This record gives sequence, structure tokens and C-alpha cells, in this order.
Amino acid sequence: MARVRITQVRSIIDRPQTQKNAIKSLGLGKINRSIELDYNSAIAGVVNKVKHLVKIEEI
Repeated sequence: MARVRITQVRSIIDRPQTQKNAIKSLGLGKINRSIELDYNSAIAGVVNKVKHLVKIEEI
């Protein structure tokens, strides 16, 4: 499994509730907040839903 750092780069204001829930489930919520996770298919599905709000980089 690859480790990735996911950083929120855009706000969730005026976004659909499903996208807000996806950001919260990742453990984000504020701009420039980052988390490090093992990248698997479940995380990939959540990130795909909010790919325009986050930045992903391998570590």
C-alpha cells in the first residue's frame, strides 16, 4: 500500500452535502489541513468524490 498525504485546498462552502460528508470522513474540514493515509480502494473512492477540493501527494 502506498502512503499518501491528502491536503484540503478549497473550501466546502456552497458544496453539496455528500461532498461535505466526504471531507469530514477523511478527517479534514479546514483549508491547508493535511492527513496521511494508506491509499486503498475505499480511500480512492472518497478522494475521487472531492478531487477538486484536495491535493494528493505520495510520501
